[in-house]
Amino acid sequence: MHKVTKLAAALLLTFSGSVVMNTAVAAEKCPIDLRQSKAVGESSARKVQKAFEAYQASKLDDAIAILLEASPRGEFDKAYVDRMLGNFYAEKGQMDKAIKFLKVAVDADVLGGVDHASTLRLYSDLLLQEKKFKEAIVYYRKWMAFTCKKDAVVYRRMAIAYTEMQQWDNVLKTVDEGISLMEKPDKGLYQLKFQSLFNLKQYKKAVGVLETMVPLFPEDKRLWIQLAQLYLLTEDYDRSLATYEIAYEGGFLEKPDNIIRLCQLLSSKGAPYRGAVIFEKHIKSGLIPKDEKHLNMIAGFFHQAKELKKAADYYGQAAAMANDGKLYLKQGRLLSMQQKYKASIPVFEQALKSGLDNPGEAQYELMLSYLSLKQYKQAYRYAGLAAKDKKTAKSANNYIAYIKDKARIHNVSL
Repeated sequence: MHKVTKLAAALLLTFSGSVVMNTAVAAEKCPIDLRQSKAVGESSARKVQKAFEAYQASKLDDAIAILLEASPRGEFDKAYVDRMLGNFYAEKGQMDKAIKFLKVAVDADVLGGVDHASTLRLYSDLLLQEKKFKEAIVYYRKWMAFTCKKDAVVYRRMAIAYTEMQQWDNVLKTVDEGISLMEKPDKGLYQLKFQSLFNLKQYKKAVGVLETMVPLFPEDKRLWIQLAQLYLLTEDYDRSLATYEIAYEGGFLEKPDNIIRLCQLLSSKGAPYRGAVIFEKHIKSGLIPKDEKHLNMIAGFFHQAKELKKAADYYGQAAAMANDGKLYLKQGRLLSMQQKYKASIPVFEQALKSGLDNPGEAQYELMLSYLSLKQYKQAYRYAGLAAKDKKTAKSANNYIAYIKDKARIHNVSL
């Protein structure tokens, strides 16, 4: 049997005299109930029947051709034929023609109650699809007035139209009406409300919407991340961290930026070691790119956590990748802090080779390392060099006399 589309299914339902609609509110003596069904004239009826038979035989073009040849008499017959043509053209994807014929049918306002209601709804949907947002809203409201029904789906579609026109206040009003009619949670309505509040810069209210959505749709990864990001935007760092951690444990943080943000929050909130461990795991997995920027970042986390060995190693990797003198300087200083003076010397020398704005910084550190190793001649040499740099001159000069005394005591010629 011919597999019909949703539009075709709606058409077939109409031929059978019924249509399915979600009803939230109904009034007595509604226009749809007062509008009596009619039969098309004999001449038009033959064309309609023949066209429908062609349609059922999957000969959509033939069905359209038959209806185009019809010469319906009277306003009702014309509206009926135009409605069929609108449905057929919609199924063919020729929306301009579909809208043209459906408009004639709905504006005639003569079809039977069920037929007119379904045509109004289809016409509104096509207007929305074709980005005719203002007109779509007008006809959705006509559908509600004619049927005396309020439908959450219709409110969502009107809200989409208002969103496309960036009429955020109207979006909010429409969405709230739709939410009040929901039989079950409609994620689309909540998302539109969130989008509107965000665009209106009402961030705290937007947070409230997400706080409602997360328990309703807990498996939606994006909601957890959006909520964590919005807490961050509103400077609620504790809740942001808590939400990121829940999302991480749930496996929802799949992008490197979100992992990085979690680690940064952990570091800033007193848990740099945990941040460093998580960061390291995802560098090793390849999720976070192993480049100079991220190696420097993880080195900083381990540094803050006082894991000096790992911090020095990562600073060294970052420095080698970028040939960055400042990073070599950081690595060397951490090695010195661990009393690894011999290991620090080539690192400081590499810092000088890679270039520093103030070479005296590395020369001063070399002086200290050589001094700790009791290599007074080399220490004296670097003290003299560091004394020529304005940034380190005072400190280096303070050491020169001390080094001379040490060298004299140990009979070392400078």
